[in-house]
Amino acid sequence: MSTHLITGAGSGIGAAVARRLTERGDDLVLLARDAGRAKELAALHPGARTIVGDLSNPDRLSWAFAQQPMPERLDSLMHIAGVVELGRVGELTPKAWHLQLNANLVAPAEMTRLFLPQLRVAQGHVLFVNSGAGLAAHAEWSAYAASKHGLKALADSLRHEEHGNGVRVTSVYPGRTASPMQAKVHQQEGKEYDAERWIDPESVATTILMAIDLPRDAEVNDLTVRPGR
Repeated sequence: MSTHLITGAGSGIGAAVARRLTERGDDLVLLARDAGRAKELAALHPGARTIVGDLSNPDRLSWAFAQQPMPERLDSLMHIAGVVELGRVGELTPKAWHLQLNANLVAPAEMTRLFLPQLRVAQGHVLFVNSGAGLAAHAEWSAYAASKHGLKALADSLRHEEHGNGVRVTSVYPGRTASPMQAKVHQQEGKEYDAERWIDPESVATTILMAIDLPRDAEVNDLTVRPGR
């Protein structure tokens, strides 16, 4: 039985991945931002364990995790959670920048730092769900894209650093995926949201499981997934 720590398991891609792993009998540890959310995740994914830590406040993650039982080994750490606030550079406030940089970049870096010992023990896998915005930035996406460009740099550096320890690192770059986040993006853009136009989270989950299940003789470094319609 493999053990996976997942952020963002409450909806969208994260929920799809968690369901698939639960169905095959793997052991899940799900990050929740607070105790109330932990109860919701436990109900959504029966049998999963939860730990509490707020990605918007990465400076407190080390303290928060020190107060709770942690897994002794991890076969994967999956960074799937993310936040987005669109806006033009001339209008985005420092608060909007800090929110996205903390949750999308600094917190994944800090969580990776804290759980590297458990990942090394298992020769595990760190998987970052990035975004098409992590490869190309468009108008009104500056803060989010900057956080995701940074996430790519984090993954690339980590891959070089941990290769000798047997830790594999994958970045997945989904295009627009049907999810609550995508509905929020459309609202911010002032556009009508039609989930049928975008990638099903289950399809992205399939690519993620392929990457982590790949035999040890190979490693997927970067995987781009685009809408097929």
